[in-house]
Amino acid sequence: MTICCLGDLVLDVIVRLDQPLATNADATSRIVLRPGGQAANVAAWICELGGSARFIGKRGADDVGLLAASRLAELGVELVGPVEPAGNGVIIALVDPSGERTMCSDRGVATDLRPEEIDVAWFDGCSYLHVSGYALLREPSGSAACAAVRVARSAGARISVDLSSWSAIRDFGAEAFRELLEELTPDVVFANDDEDRIVGGPIGASYWIVKGGAAGASFNGELRAAVPAGTVVDSTGAGDAFAAGWLVGGSDLALAAGARCVQSPGSMPARPTER
Repeated sequence: MTICCLGDLVLDVIVRLDQPLATNADATSRIVLRPGGQAANVAAWICELGGSARFIGKRGADDVGLLAASRLAELGVELVGPVEPAGNGVIIALVDPSGERTMCSDRGVATDLRPEEIDVAWFDGCSYLHVSGYALLREPSGSAACAAVRVARSAGARISVDLSSWSAIRDFGAEAFRELLEELTPDVVFANDDEDRIVGGPIGASYWIVKGGAAGASFNGELRAAVPAGTVVDSTGAGDAFAAGWLVGGSDLALAAGARCVQSPGSMPARPTER
């Protein structure tokens, strides 16, 4: 069975800073390009961990979009969804020497996915539809994501949602977002501590997973310790690897995948040619 992941495919520009940024001055750094976007990250890690994944989203056919799509396909992910002539998203991730990150995001055409563009064929053989909260928090992609949930559920799929960003939930309206989640009734919800707090905790019968990074995670109230990660290089995408691990193999694989992700730059597994 295939796990479908709905959301963004972007090009990540990962800037690993060797020294702090300073206005009107240079900062030495190491820079790499990787495909990214929450849904694309989860799909890539699903394939890396032995599952089958299909990315669903709107993307561009410009140089940025073609590069991101080709890299994601190399990792074994099937890509479906509308393709526009230009406008693929780009995210710049500034990673400080401790491994913490600051994101500068341009989501491009991803937020323009419309409900009428959802194709029922995308959900053939779909066991789970994993929805990025970023898709829900903008229009028209929010309405498209809700339409996808209805189609996937009617096809027999379970639904998981990652809450994605406490600040985006704040801007959307925490109460309105909680009401939306109650309407969607996802089977599984992934959150971090800040996201869990801003939406007010578990909703209905949803299996509620709270990611705590180095502090471990709570699986529907059951606390589990983190897997030791060794040297933390870059925390970008660790939560997405964690979600993929849970969808493929449960809590043990989730914790192991998150720990593995932080030990290398970027939000996705290395391409076969980079190993």
